[in-house]
Formats: sequence, structure tokens, C-alpha cells
Amino acid sequence: MRLATTIFLTDETITPVALARELEQRGFAGLYLPEHTHIPVSRDSPYPAGGELPPEYGRTLDPFVALGQAAAVTERLALGTGITLIAQHDPIDLAKQIATLDHLSGGRFTLGLGFGWNVEEAADHGVAWSTRRALGRDRLALMRALWADEPTAYEGEFGSVRASLAYPKPVQKPRGPVTGPRTLIGGAAGPKLFAQIAESADGWLPIGGRGLSESVPELRRVWEAAGRDPRHLQVVPYAVLPSPGKLAHYADLGIEEVVLQLPPEPAPGVLRVLDAYAAHL
Repeated sequence: MRLATTIFLTDETITPVALARELEQRGFAGLYLPEHTHIPVSRDSPYPAGGELPPEYGRTLDPFVALGQAAAVTERLALGTGITLIAQHDPIDLAKQIATLDHLSGGRFTLGLGFGWNVEEAADHGVAWSTRRALGRDRLALMRALWADEPTAYEGEFGSVRASLAYPKPVQKPRGPVTGPRTLIGGAAGPKLFAQIAESADGWLPIGGRGLSESVPELRRVWEAAGRDPRHLQVVPYAVLPSPGKLAHYADLGIEEVVLQLPPEPAPGVLRVLDAYAAHL
């Protein structure tokens, strides 16, 4: 089982360069970074985990800039977002960022994408909350038109692009309905999410990994009903606090990668946790 990590990197934590070097030297498989452009002080959206919103949410580094630094000082470490808030991006700009990072890293990028929880943050980006999922699907399709081998036009409900020259291309070749880098969709288990994963992704990025005994078989059923090869479905539990029993349970479900949560701390605190997690490698 591959063990990757995630962390809220901020202006107060360990740096991307230092962390990436430590992860690769210690044998961890990857680094995934979350995204929040800003956190409006006045908001009605509750923190999904309950209680007060932790301060690191308002201090996150831009994940693509930070992952670019990580790519530059590593050779094998996988790099990903967990998650890119796709509805909050201009899709033409985002397609270029993703393709450039994937190209420069030699195909090491995973696009973890999702639709967010913070209504006020999305509203400042001009996103109508009720349409965010449809908007995200539309923007992913537009990006994939730009990643196609030949100039390809796209006309969608929310945006369009002319047939264009757009290089570099992501390294990974098209597979089934998916064009571009490895793509995992985050979100809570449910028929709408599972249908979207089967339609347009390589797999699922469930936060915390609870309830997978019931949800993974259902996702596999939806996946196979959509004509996808069951051998290619990837389920990657995200932001997990590990234990031997938990990791063994995931392995029994056929899961091959788990993303472990690191604390948003300066280097000494993060490295202590990495030392503890090394027992699971």
C-alpha cells in the first residue's frame, strides 16, 4: 500500500521544499495539498467537521505554486490536490496550470477535485451555489478539450473554448472517458457523486475513509454498470489518521493508496509525526 500525505501548508508551517524532500527521503508516496483562496470573515456556512473553523483554512498556500516547488526538489514524489475547487477557477487558466505542473514533474500530478462547502467563498468567485456541481462538470469538460491531442472546440452550458493550440499536454494518455492527469473526485458517498466518478474520473477521494465497507462495493457496481473496467477503479481514503487495523481494513477492500493527515505545524512538529507514521511504511 502506498502512503501519501496531506497538510494545510501555510505561511506559518514547514515549507513545501523542506517537506517534499523529507517525504521522498523517507519513502512516502506523495503530497496532496488543499485549496482555499480566502475565507470570508462573515459567513453562514458551518465548518463541516463542527466547531470553530481552524485558522489554517484562511492561511493556505496556493497549491499549484507550492506543488511546483515540491516538484523541483524531488524526482519520485507524487503530487496532488485535495481538493481543487474547480468551480472557483477560470478553466482555461486552470488547464494551463495543471498541464504545466504535470509536464514539468514528469507526469506526477493527480487532480483531486471537488465542489467545496463554503458558500461565501464560492460566491466571491461568482459561483451560484446551486449550480456549482454542474459548473464544475462543465469546466472539467472544457479543460479536457484543451488537453486533447488535436485542437478541439467545446461549447458548454457555462463556458466555451475555440479549437486551440494548447501546450504542454498532460503526460498521461487518455483512458476510457478520462483525458488528462489522474483525476479523483472528492465528496460524500451517494448516487450522484458515484455516477459522476464513473462518468468522468479515475476514482474517488473520500475524506476520512469511514463507511467504506458499504460504499466501495456500491461504487464498484455503478462503475461496472457504466462500462468501466473494475481493475481500474481507484479509491484513495484522504486525511486519514492511521492505525495498523485501519490500514489492514483498507487493504482488504482492495485499496492501494491512503493519504495520511499531517499537522499544520512548523518543521519540528511535522517531522515528529512523519517519524511516527514511518512505522506504517
